[in-house]
Amino acid sequence: MTFTTAALCDTYSGQDHFQIAESLFMSFGGNASFSGQITTLKTFEDNALVKTILAEKVQNRVLVIDGGGSHRCALIDANLAAIAIENGWQGIIIYGCLRNTDILSTMPIGLRALHAHPLKTHKKNHSDRDLLISFAGVNFKKDHYLYADNDGMIVSATNLS
Repeated sequence: MTFTTAALCDTYSGQDHFQIAESLFMSFGGNASFSGQITTLKTFEDNALVKTILAEKVQNRVLVIDGGGSHRCALIDANLAAIAIENGWQGIIIYGCLRNTDILSTMPIGLRALHAHPLKTHKKNHSDRDLLISFAGVNFKKDHYLYADNDGMIVSATNLS
């Protein structure tokens, strides 16, 4: 699928099912443009469930992680990104941090996060999956559609492609 968020905004902005995320995120993955249906995860400084989710075989999906905006540790690293790629994930959005940025920049996956941080997370298994999560002025809901490129990120209740 070929798209630009600018063209999608020109066509669909102003519609109830369409949201534009605030420009909070940095791009870290090798794929600047990516899209897919959303899977959500709410966690705080704990990535135990992240690995479980990324190990699932999927098609055209993006994992959106509400990490509470923490800047104290990384929720994603190169090992988890490799698992995601192997299982068909198109991208990962992290309202938090990631690490191994030099490696991640060469991997064929879309990655957006607030910042990089060298410390790994704890494993406490205190996470919730497939809840409505909100950050960056957007409500992320399971099975809605996310589109991201260098211009920004948009979310839609319906498939725009």
